Amino acid sequence: MSRDRAGGAVDPYKLASVLLQYPTMALFDGLDHLDAVAASASPKPARDAFARFLGWLRATQPTEVAQHYVETFDLRRRCALYLTYYRYGDTRKRGMAMLTFKATYRAAGYDPSEDELPDYLPLVLDFAALGPRGERLLRGHRADLELLRRALAEAGTPYADVVAAVCTRLPRLGRRDMALVRQAWEKGPPEEEVGLEPFAPPGYLDGSGTGARR
Repeated sequence: MSRDRAGGAVDPYKLASVLLQYPTMALFDGLDHLDAVAASASPKPARDAFARFLGWLRATQPTEVAQHYVETFDLRRRCALYLTYYRYGDTRKRGMAMLTFKATYRAAGYDPSEDELPDYLPLVLDFAALGPRGERLLRGHRADLELLRRALAEAGTPYADVVAAVCTRLPRLGRRDMALVRQAWEKGPPEEEVGLEPFAPPGYLDGSGTGARR
């Protein structure tokens, strides 16, 4: 786990990245360590949110958690773990937004795995844990994070706490972002457009679910 830039504690962005990926047995084997990491996270609202989520992990059978993960992120269109998907769906605007992520990674010398799309939230969180450029990328998609948080909260899933923990590290929504959230929330992700398969979440193309399990 990376160290927090502010004072030695583990960066909560990295913790959130781990928790938002498909729950393998390694996750459950490492719960004691994750509890310790969460206890040192800041600010306090993030610490509390992580604690609630980890408490749910401990109280739930691994097979149930895995099933819940699939039902939440693979089968709910509004809960996709791709930051540009909620607002842009499979439109050309999403393709342009995707280029921004790629350009930001390239400028920072960051070379993420090509197994995932560049706006995959755990990937972005890993990048944010490395330095200010990554956090700026999250800030630029503050409205998209809020849309995901709301969708998860509406679904009643504990995963809403993980995204909420991320949001506590970012500025509150401004008027412009609030307007974007209201508009996108009412409409949901735009419908697919022809010829944009490379920008669609992997699970929606081949039925295999999110790319985190590939």
